[in-house]
Amino acid sequence: MRILILAAAVAVASPFAAVAQEAVAPGPAVRAMAAGYKALTVCSALKTAEAAGGARTLESVEANELVGVYPELDGLVREMPVEIGERQVSVPWDEAMPPRTAVYSPGRGCAIMPVGWTGESPEMFLPGVRVNEPLVVADARGNLALLNEAVEQAFEGGYGEGVNTTAVLVLQADRLVAEEYALGFGVDTPQRTWSVGKSLAGTIIGAAVHRGEADVDAPAAIADWSRDGDPRAAVTLDQLMRMASGLTSDTAGNRTDALYFGGVGIDEQATTWPLIAPPGSRYRYANNDILLAVLSIAPTFERHPPAELFRRLGMYDTWAETDWRGNYMLSSQVWTTARDLVRFGRLYLNDGVLDGERVLPEGWRDHVSRPSGPQPDGAQGYGATFWLMNRSEGVPPDTISANGNRGQYVVIVPSRDIVIVRRGEDPAGKRFDFIAFTRDVLAALE
Repeated sequence: MRILILAAAVAVASPFAAVAQEAVAPGPAVRAMAAGYKALTVCSALKTAEAAGGARTLESVEANELVGVYPELDGLVREMPVEIGERQVSVPWDEAMPPRTAVYSPGRGCAIMPVGWTGESPEMFLPGVRVNEPLVVADARGNLALLNEAVEQAFEGGYGEGVNTTAVLVLQADRLVAEEYALGFGVDTPQRTWSVGKSLAGTIIGAAVHRGEADVDAPAAIADWSRDGDPRAAVTLDQLMRMASGLTSDTAGNRTDALYFGGVGIDEQATTWPLIAPPGSRYRYANNDILLAVLSIAPTFERHPPAELFRRLGMYDTWAETDWRGNYMLSSQVWTTARDLVRFGRLYLNDGVLDGERVLPEGWRDHVSRPSGPQPDGAQGYGATFWLMNRSEGVPPDTISANGNRGQYVVIVPSRDIVIVRRGEDPAGKRFDFIAFTRDVLAALE
């Protein structure tokens, strides 16, 4: 059973080694990380849903977000008990150590505290006033039967065996023409964006550029790189946004478990990696590059925090989380609803203009969708915090997408005035074919 709302026509290397043999019991580092993963995920899912006016249950989170996680954590995450309080969620993991704890702050979401933390909860942050702009629901322009079929197949496994679709929304000509949710999810259910957060980070950077507070062509303002002779001082903000910093990246994505779930501060670890290639010469997808890009504009957040831009876009059910030291983790740790992601995509359809007022610099959409740096292999190219769908048959070459782990996709097609949002909780090793889905949705709306 699903909730259907359809229009009438409608990274650093992992700090722990994977468990190679069943007979080897997981060590304390693995257990601590698993407990941190569970504490933060449960905290974020439950508390942001409540703040959005909805509700999630622990059983729903355990059946969706906590299924099919990283193999070395999966079994531990399933078996560890969880303790849910008014402002925090804790997961015991070792008899000699305090539980891993995630603390909720209104307006900021949850933050995972360091291993061994027993202190008081950090300072509370006041939430913004919620005035959600309603999205207009209207008839689709095109073949309704084909659109309905594509949406149904997204939930029925037609685009990938074993995937778990939780939401599909389609915006056409500023009208919501399709919206469907899995059971337990709805308009007021935030989910973690994973790496869709990178494209949100690129948008926050763009807003800072428009205000004259950042320059993408200038060296990134990282204090730890400012010493005389540090070659990393030459890395530009744009190179970080294009995954072309040349910094060491030991694993695909440069997994940042210690930062995401271990309680290590971004400013403690993300700045420490050395160069391994000349800046701008090599593409290597890495969480660290975006963490550093955001850290470089952190001084602007006192006057213009990310929540300010989200409120301006009508994204009142969006929480940009931080580490426990207050550094924004915009490479992944954003919780938001599917409707808020539609609002985000719509900003790019309108070339950075909202209600007649420019929010992003003129030409910013072209900038983030321009493959001006070294490119990845595979089905997609890469711009500046956005993936490019310029290699996909049946998809207009101006199409860009924000992609995230476990099946998060925001596809933006400026030439067709269309935004497609697919959200999921796909288990590790299972992949939703969002390019085929995009092709079928666009064919239905011709």
